[in-house]
Amino acid sequence: MYKRFEEIPVWQESRVLTNKIFLIIASSHKLQRDYALCDQLKRASVSIMLNIAEGFERSSNKEFAHFLNIAKGSAGEVRAISYILLDNAYITKKAFDEMYNGAEYISKQLSNFRKYLTKV
Repeated sequence: MYKRFEEIPVWQESRVLTNKIFLIIASSHKLQRDYALCDQLKRASVSIMLNIAEGFERSSNKEFAHFLNIAKGSAGEVRAISYILLDNAYITKKAFDEMYNGAEYISKQLSNFRKYLTKV
């Protein structure tokens, strides 16, 4: 099993996604001007990483699974915000695909990891 949360593949993927999102935000002046939406997107992506890390540091698989559920919810939030950004021409279709597909992949990994933890 993993000794540090940094070793967990889904945490690593969430780190990559968060970095992509920060780069997308930095490249979109229109998005930067919508502070509330920009902030919500940042908080949702960061929440994925933080909840995986916090859950890992808890004392049981049950607690870890709970935090993976929260992280999965944040991945859903990133996907939903991606639509808002695309629909309002804050981002390109390519940037949408990167965010949406990354968040969807992470969501599936989190679901599978949670299933594993509840069986162990």
